[in-house]
This record gives sequence, structure tokens and C-alpha cells, in this order.
Amino acid sequence: MEVIKQYPLIEEIFSSYEKILGEDLEKYKNHVYRVFNYCLFLGDKTDEEKYAVAGVFHDLGIWTNDTFDYLQPSIALATKYLTQHNKEKDAEEISLMIDHHHKITSYKNKFENTVEIFRKADWTDVSMSVIHFEIPKSFIADVEKQFPYKAFHMKLVKLFLSNFTQHPIKPLPMFKK
Repeated sequence: MEVIKQYPLIEEIFSSYEKILGEDLEKYKNHVYRVFNYCLFLGDKTDEEKYAVAGVFHDLGIWTNDTFDYLQPSIALATKYLTQHNKEKDAEEISLMIDHHHKITSYKNKFENTVEIFRKADWTDVSMSVIHFEIPKSFIADVEKQFPYKAFHMKLVKLFLSNFTQHPIKPLPMFKK
């Protein structure tokens, strides 16, 4: 499979958030493209637009709401976008993709296929491919070469440490069993 290097919908949505993302734009955009490519490897091309929308919005609440408890703000942003673009029919599915992307165990419920693929794709990237499910290391290497990490994980570590000092009982609010 060939790495998707640019996807118009991802670029279009990101254009609205460049200023908010600031110096983290490239880090986050690369993360989104890595997750998007892993989704396309694991899933069905007919769902690529859903993966693109979920990809852009899944962590965006970190920046728009200045919080590490970002799932609900990210879902709200995605839902608003989908409503504005007459795609409300996809809102529930994309909301579930975002809400369960850090689920530790497999997702088994409504929209199981796309939610589980998105979860696996994000875990592959967040774990720096230590966990990679059915994605071959050769494809991961091609994706990482095209979209380098750019210290994205260091950003996550800093956010975790900051959140831990403020909320030591629940330092990772986005994780689910």
C-alpha cells in the first residue's frame, strides 16, 4: 500500500486551526496523517473521509480548550464541523471513534469496525509502533519517514506531567478500559 501524503479534507480542516495549533501544527498534523494512513491500511477505503475527520479532531481539544481532558471538547468540535457541512449522519460514528481512541481493550459495540480500526491506528502511533496490530513494520517505517514524529510524543509527556500535578488521581482522563 502506498502512503497517502496529502488528503484535501485533512488540509482543509487544518487550515482553520493553524493559528490555534501554532508551533505544534506540524507535530499534530504528522500524527493525524500517520493515524489516517494506518486506518486506511487496516480498514475500508469507503470510510476514508470518516477517518480523516476523526483524525483531525480526535486530539484537537488539547489546543482549543487548553486541556488534557480533551475527548469531549474534541467530539464537540467534530460534531460542529459535521453539522456545518451537512454530514450529521456521521456524527455518532465519528464521536465514538474519538471517544474510544484510547480504549485499552477492544471496542465491541455500535460502529465496531471503524471505531476499532481508529483505536488500533492511534495506539500504533502513540506507542511509536511498539504495538502495531496487523500493520507491517515496513509500512509503518514508510509512514514514519513521510511523517516524522517531530517530538510529538514529548509534547504528550509534557501534557501528562502537567496534568498529573493538577489531577494526580486521574492523570490520564482519556483512557478507558
